Amino acid sequence: MRAPGGQARGAVQAALAAISTALVCVATMVFTVYVPATKGFFNLGETMVYTVAILFGPYVGALAGGLGSALADVLLGYPYYAPGTLVIKAAEGFVVGWLTRRMARLGQRAWTYLTSLLAFLSGSLLASIGTCYYSGAADITLWSAAFTLQVPPALWTCLGVGLAVLIMALGLSSGPEAGWRVLAILAGGCVMVLGYFLYEFLVPWLGPLGWAALAEVPVNVGQVAVGLAVAIPLTRALEKRLGPLEAVAQPLSSQSS
Repeated sequence: MRAPGGQARGAVQAALAAISTALVCVATMVFTVYVPATKGFFNLGETMVYTVAILFGPYVGALAGGLGSALADVLLGYPYYAPGTLVIKAAEGFVVGWLTRRMARLGQRAWTYLTSLLAFLSGSLLASIGTCYYSGAADITLWSAAFTLQVPPALWTCLGVGLAVLIMALGLSSGPEAGWRVLAILAGGCVMVLGYFLYEFLVPWLGPLGWAALAEVPVNVGQVAVGLAVAIPLTRALEKRLGPLEAVAQPLSSQSS
């Protein structure tokens, strides 16, 4: 029989998973940006997948990422993507959460170099993908309200520089965790990009799209870049309040009395 403490911990874990799933679903649906000229599209779902995975670990990250994103696909009218999304986003959330908790042991100088490299790569990725795919007239949807906004390329350049500076500042002020989190997000993002490419390339009810699925790769890379840009400062701001819940979100060990 499970000890009372284990039951309480399990209840908190279930509540965190349910809330996180809802957050991923809502973030995916509530705000979308589409650039018709380049067919670039992104939403804020990735930001919540990364945030809950970093804060609450691989299991909550996988459950919330998979279920929340798949539910959003169904509710948004894309049910044919839901099976793939369930598996792909669950794997993405698991990888980010798992790697976040298995930080490599490197010297301070090595961490400084790694953080600097990741800051440069992340900033360059956000600036280049944003400039190429998310600049120009953008159709923005916020809940049921829709409007068009002109997004200048310079905005993405500024955001890329800002992200690089932020990662470096966090790395210098809070130690190696910032750089390792960026690496974890990029690894999870690679799983997502590859997963959707294979899904669109192979799955019969999507066509399959074949090599035309390559057109979605830079768009999905943009999703990763935007998600990283939001999740890194967001988790930093939230973890001071939610940090004590982190241990509760880990998988329960077998307890008996």
